[in-house]
Amino acid sequence: MRLSSPLLLCLAAGLVSSASLFPTPHMWTKLILTQHWPNTFCETEHCHLNISYWSLHGLWPDKGNDCNSSWPFNPSEIEDLIPDMKKSWPDLIDPSSSGFWKYEWHKHGTCAAKVESLNSQHKYFSKALELYHKVDLDSVLKKFNIVPSETYYAFADIEGVLEKFYGIIPRIQCLHPSKNADTQILAQIEICFSPDFTLVACEKGHRTVPVGVGKAGFSVCDHDVPIYYPARP
Repeated sequence: MRLSSPLLLCLAAGLVSSASLFPTPHMWTKLILTQHWPNTFCETEHCHLNISYWSLHGLWPDKGNDCNSSWPFNPSEIEDLIPDMKKSWPDLIDPSSSGFWKYEWHKHGTCAAKVESLNSQHKYFSKALELYHKVDLDSVLKKFNIVPSETYYAFADIEGVLEKFYGIIPRIQCLHPSKNADTQILAQIEICFSPDFTLVACEKGHRTVPVGVGKAGFSVCDHDVPIYYPARP
């Protein structure tokens, strides 16, 4: 089942300025809504929060990092979003801190802010939350019986479910225990949007996303290796 037209229209709501629809060569052209599976993340970090649903990692423009170091993160600007942020976009290492959100704003939000529709902290964080809830990745996987268990999944089965439902190709990333391991662990799923928030295919590739300081990163899953989707301990 593909996303219905009303939902696609809803995802495309809030059109950006004409300038962002025809970006310059140095302007980002795609937004990457990134969600991670906490149980896999916590395989590599000392977590203090156990949750059993996919949570937000970030909303990342495909070009640029730390675009405006003079624009400080200000929690007071997103005060009304904090309850949802704590639930949907938690800091899995330090739940009481806003440091994770500060990092995401400095690295990615200041670059996303090059377009009018995301040119404030409130716009950026609220749009990320909106897209997270619209996509509802956790429910989609459950709907098609892709659930945490001792069962191993084929990459094609997970990608096929997501492509069938959303109508686009996502980027699925795994934690690879070792170079020649006979299994990999489902870690992160990226769903991509154009500047007007229309769903688009993510580029296939082997981009590595750092997990933490000194830790191995998540990278695109090997299509031929079984995928383990771990339940909460």
